[in-house]
Amino acid sequence: MAIEITCFKAYDIRGELNKQLTETVAYRIGFAFAKELNAKTVVVGSDVRLTSTPLKLALSAGLVDAGARVFDIGSAGTEEIYFATKHLEVDGGIEVTASHNPINYNGMKLVKAGSVPISGDTGLNAIKATAEQLDDAAINERIAFYTNNCEISDDAFFNGKAHVSVDKLVESGQFEVISCMDAYVEHMLSYVNVDNFTPLKVVVNAGNGAAGPALDAIERAMLDKGVPIEFIKVHHEADGTFPNGIPNPLLPENRDDTANAVKQSNADFGIAWDGDFDRCFLFDAEGQFIEGYYIVGLLASAFIEKNTDSKIIYDPRVYWNTEDIVANAGGTPIKSKTGHAFIKERMRKEDAVYGGEMSAHHYFRDFAYCDSGMIPWLLVAELLCVKKQSLASMVKERIEAFPSSGEINSKLKDADEALARVTNKYKPEADVVDTTDGLGLEFGTWRFNLRKSNTEPVIRLNVESKGDIALMEEKTAELLALIRAE
Repeated sequence: MAIEITCFKAYDIRGELNKQLTETVAYRIGFAFAKELNAKTVVVGSDVRLTSTPLKLALSAGLVDAGARVFDIGSAGTEEIYFATKHLEVDGGIEVTASHNPINYNGMKLVKAGSVPISGDTGLNAIKATAEQLDDAAINERIAFYTNNCEISDDAFFNGKAHVSVDKLVESGQFEVISCMDAYVEHMLSYVNVDNFTPLKVVVNAGNGAAGPALDAIERAMLDKGVPIEFIKVHHEADGTFPNGIPNPLLPENRDDTANAVKQSNADFGIAWDGDFDRCFLFDAEGQFIEGYYIVGLLASAFIEKNTDSKIIYDPRVYWNTEDIVANAGGTPIKSKTGHAFIKERMRKEDAVYGGEMSAHHYFRDFAYCDSGMIPWLLVAELLCVKKQSLASMVKERIEAFPSSGEINSKLKDADEALARVTNKYKPEADVVDTTDGLGLEFGTWRFNLRKSNTEPVIRLNVESKGDIALMEEKTAELLALIRAE
């Protein structure tokens, strides 16, 4: 009899532990993944959450039983799975991670050969359907085999105790623990010329997540090459209990530790990552947080300087700054719907060298069109050295030219009604109507984008203007009053 699995989302897998996502569900997903993709080789990894390793081992058991050979790269960030999938030329890759979700959640990010993303309409729904149809009795028998019929309590599971035995997996002859770290680091450093670096002091905040070990490996390689860089490390040690809170620097309340460390150490700039470090967030020498929007423009210009006529992909929430930079530099700006699956698909179609979202996701053609949290800061560090400018000075002019509100969320009783109110008032007056993603309206010297959340009754607002902070702030307040007038 089929069961219902409720942790599948549009682009990944996320669910509450022991309610939506269990080791048995992970086994089902692994088995279904291998069957649906006809995958003979799969690479797996896991973030530092205590429950990630148990889920990864159960997932691996399902993969093995479906006929796949599994390569486990251990504790890793999502981008390490992206890299390993392409580098090892395997049929697929799965990272067990909940990124910035609460501690009682976990999930998975899945890719095909070449690190092509798997979303609902490109295989994820089929994996879900197959996982739900698997025979309960057969699964219980196989899990009993891998667990030696051991009993582990929920408390033990939440403390990282796995049912599935690594020894049993190894005995299958289809499971191997490997490392791709040296090759990964070499690839990371290929984006910069290490000879361009002058002395730098950089604060790095891994948030006790998966970024620490990868950063350490990059640091060792840079020092071996004579790069004069000093890292001031904050919350650096991996700790799945997250004693300093779930790492999510997108939230303003999570930025103080990085900002204070930058100021106290007189660093040139600061970096903070989320839990699986597929996003990085930058701070200037004064500890000021730099909105991801302006980093997109900075990186776009850097790529166009190296590759004229480059195509640059950007999301439709805020884009005047990006369009202006790219067009003036001789590149081609191309708008895409928000979301990693859409950005990656458009980048492949256009063969774009770089894509960026204001949410601090940065995508690179030479990184299998995937997002990375390490490549952006390396490029920014090189820019600081080459241009002999501070990060603040490089973005100050752009922030003044195109001031932005940042994304403002409003939780409402009826998001559709709020969207209708805004549409009725502003659309008739708009010079440009853009429906690439949500409602985008332009009015000469200012514009806004309003998007509904796919999962909750939330409206997301972004406003920007051309060189007029007061106008941007006025229109932001005006829109918020209308949105929230329930």
